[in-house]
Amino acid sequence: MSQIPMIEVSNLTKRYAGRTAVADISFTVGRGEIVGLLGPNGAGKSTTMRILSTFLPATSGTVRVAGFDVFRESVEVRRRIGFMPENNPLYPEMRVREYLKYRARLKGLGWRRSRERVATVMEQCGLTDVDRRIIGQLSKGYKQRVGLADALVHEPDLIILDEPTIGLDPNQIRSVRQLIKSLADRHTVLISTHILPEAEMMCSRMLILYAGEILAADTPENLQKLMQGSSPVVAEIAAPAEALRAAWAAMPGVLQFDVAASGGDFHRCTLTPRDGCDLRPEIFLLARERGWVLRELMRSRHSLEDVYVQVTQRNEEEEN
Repeated sequence: MSQIPMIEVSNLTKRYAGRTAVADISFTVGRGEIVGLLGPNGAGKSTTMRILSTFLPATSGTVRVAGFDVFRESVEVRRRIGFMPENNPLYPEMRVREYLKYRARLKGLGWRRSRERVATVMEQCGLTDVDRRIIGQLSKGYKQRVGLADALVHEPDLIILDEPTIGLDPNQIRSVRQLIKSLADRHTVLISTHILPEAEMMCSRMLILYAGEILAADTPENLQKLMQGSSPVVAEIAAPAEALRAAWAAMPGVLQFDVAASGGDFHRCTLTPRDGCDLRPEIFLLARERGWVLRELMRSRHSLEDVYVQVTQRNEEEEN
């Protein structure tokens, strides 16, 4: 049983009145992974999560969670998932501990076990200091924590989080992010987001969705490698600007370059390679031969946002 993937999606399609929200997608998520579903609004992320959570039927295709079919065995699937939707449906008039106990009992936990689990998830989610506070009086960050505690209280195998950091301030985002990362030891986590830096920090693998299709599926590191060949090289060198410009113009591997003053005798040179070549060894040898002082030499790292833009633009060009 442990070898069965936590999520298996095969040829999943969902249509609404002639509009295709999800178009024949397939993917798997292994146990213990934190996987991000990335894409803009309308990409199909929330639809996919609602189908996985048995809240929404698919038009066609198969979906299994922990080996159970979400359509034919929905009760078994619901026992194994904790779902926090984008708009957290909390009861604002209830107190935190009271609400979590109520939710634990609804999810089938006995009186003693529910008390134990509520105490555990409140500590895990940093809620012990607000256990008697009324939920409606909490900040957005604490409400998100209550939603996470609700999703965790019955110890689900799979946790599904739809835009878990939306609307939070930077400190709240960092706190929620650390909490989510800590879940991977005991749970599988599927996160929907369009905040790409957040996904890069939290997720072990990414699924990039666009117009209901999966355009790329890989680790953040491998997605970076898709663009590595076009990564510019930055060099800070103490040399005359004209001599630097002439050197870069004469270097066959340089497609384009920019030279800007960087304090004192130094200039900051940004060079875009041609055909994916690595310019750093050649730049180092040139500086040594000419006696130039080389203060910095590095290849810039593309952000996940750059990868996403390139992948989606490529798809738009193919469509046109």
